[in-house]
Amino acid sequence: MDLKSVTRKEVKERLQNLSVEQYETWSDCIADTLYETAWWRKAKVIALTISRDREVSTIPIIERAWASGKEVVIPKCDPHHHIMKFYHITSFSQLETVYFGLKEPIVEQTTYYKPEEIDLMIVPGVVFSRNGYRIGYGGGYYDRYLADFRGMKISLAFTVQLQKEVPFEPHDVPVEAIITNEGITVCHG
Repeated sequence: MDLKSVTRKEVKERLQNLSVEQYETWSDCIADTLYETAWWRKAKVIALTISRDREVSTIPIIERAWASGKEVVIPKCDPHHHIMKFYHITSFSQLETVYFGLKEPIVEQTTYYKPEEIDLMIVPGVVFSRNGYRIGYGGGYYDRYLADFRGMKISLAFTVQLQKEVPFEPHDVPVEAIITNEGITVCHG
């Protein structure tokens, strides 16, 4: 197993060891911190994934975005071409469950958004370094998408997901900030 795989496995185990109460409290704390940022307040269109397992809960964030009049776009992955596109959803009923339990937009019920139409990208991952690099789930979809993305890129993570550094490749794209249950880390990739 390479270093990325080992690190990903170790952090996933740490996440599984969080109590339900700790997971929920920390998710709420991270969301509350996000809502206070200028990035959130200025963004009209927010891109993020539907959380699963022990990822920071995004369902309340999506509901808050809708309540605030913001538009929410969710990625649809194309595993044949290894690309993803974002689609505007106005309801959780516009999602379907695909491979690995991922929830993605039903293309026929949603509207495609170009990268330049997205103001704030909340980038998922398993492991994060304080300089903004991350280890994702191994598909490389976000690194390919972010190569041409010009909006603000942040991640939401529990402190148990942070490491001093993570291995990265020349094509990896760092996020500009990470919001954790202990505050905001501004990254300098």
